[in-house]
Amino acid sequence: MKEMIGIIDYGMGNLRSVEKAFEKMGYKAFVSDKIEELKEAEALIIPGVGAFYDAMKNLKDKGLESWILKEVEKGKPFLGICLGMQILFAYGYEVEKTKGLDMIPGDIVKIPAGRKIPHMGWNQLNITAESEILKGIESNQYVYFVHSYYAKPQEEHVVKAVTDYGIDIPAVVEKGNIYGLQFHPEKSGDTGLQILKNFGELIG
Repeated sequence: MKEMIGIIDYGMGNLRSVEKAFEKMGYKAFVSDKIEELKEAEALIIPGVGAFYDAMKNLKDKGLESWILKEVEKGKPFLGICLGMQILFAYGYEVEKTKGLDMIPGDIVKIPAGRKIPHMGWNQLNITAESEILKGIESNQYVYFVHSYYAKPQEEHVVKAVTDYGIDIPAVVEKGNIYGLQFHPEKSGDTGLQILKNFGELIG
C-alpha cells in the first residue's frame, strides 16, 4: 500500500466511499475525527454533503478548524470534495452568511434561478488550465455532480476546470497545496479514480 491519506470525519456525508476509492487505487486511506490519528496522515481530505453552515459548525465543535489550517500551512496536500471544496472559500450563504476556512478568496452562492436545482448528475469537465490533479484527464470527460451552491472565486487563476450549467461552474480549483473538486470523484468512474490517484501522487 502507498502513502497514508486521512479523510476527515466531521459528520457530513458518506466518507467510506472515498476511502474505498483510494484503496482501489492502492493507497492506504482511513476515516477519523481524531487529531492524534489524522496528524499521522501524509495528505488530508475533507469530503462532505449538506449545508455550509452545518459543516463549519461541526468542524469548530470538533476542534478541527484551526488544526486543519495549521496542517495546510505546513504544506500538506489538502483536497476538498463537494461541500468540502465549498468550505475552502471565505464565505457561504446557505442558511446564513457563514465564514468558511478562508483558504481561497471568494464566496459560495446559490445557483441562479432558471436552472434545475440541485445540479445533479453527469456533466462534462472543461479544463481551463494545467493542474497536477488533472494529469491524464482530457476536456469533455464526464463526472458526477450533486450541488445547489457554487463557488465564485475572487482570483480567476485558481480555477482549473469548469462545467457548463448555463453558467460556468468551477469544478476544479487549486491554490498551492490546496485542491477542490465540486463533483464526486468516487462516483465519477475511471475519470474520478484517475483524479484521486493524481492527488495521491502529490504526496512526498
